[in-house]
Amino acid sequence: MPASYVAFVSTKSTTAASEIEPLDEAECRRLLGQSGIGRLVVVVGHQPDIFPVNYYLEHIDGDTEDDPGVDEIVIRTAEGTKLAAALMGGNVAFEIDEFDPARHSGWSVVVHGTAHESRTLPAVMHDEDLPVEPWAAGAKLRHIRVTVDTITGRRIPPLPEAVEEVQP
Repeated sequence: MPASYVAFVSTKSTTAASEIEPLDEAECRRLLGQSGIGRLVVVVGHQPDIFPVNYYLEHIDGDTEDDPGVDEIVIRTAEGTKLAAALMGGNVAFEIDEFDPARHSGWSVVVHGTAHESRTLPAVMHDEDLPVEPWAAGAKLRHIRVTVDTITGRRIPPLPEAVEEVQP
């Protein structure tokens, strides 16, 4: 039996809320390169699943002057659901964010891409040398590489009154 849904309409005013600002691709890439913790989204049994991960953003130069190259998110992991779902499904999403509850502000960056695993010895050895240090204990001997297909982001700037409250 399908689930029933009820729509509720808020009666609260949104006049005090900040407008959402889109982030350009360069800013999204800058933020992606500064973090190191994100969320990998895969599909497991027809359901989305989200895994917090440590990662490194690597730019791979193009072969020609006209080829700008590609960015890849590199995730060190163990064998298991995350690795299997990413590699079997191929299409994944990846998200990073930062929020300041006191200032009612924050940003998020979302990547859609294709997951794969390095297969040649030089590529695997290269992945091993990248600065990806998992926080969770246990052997993390495999690497998921997510080729960035699309990248989008948005920022919620602080409310003016929230800025005044935080400043001394």
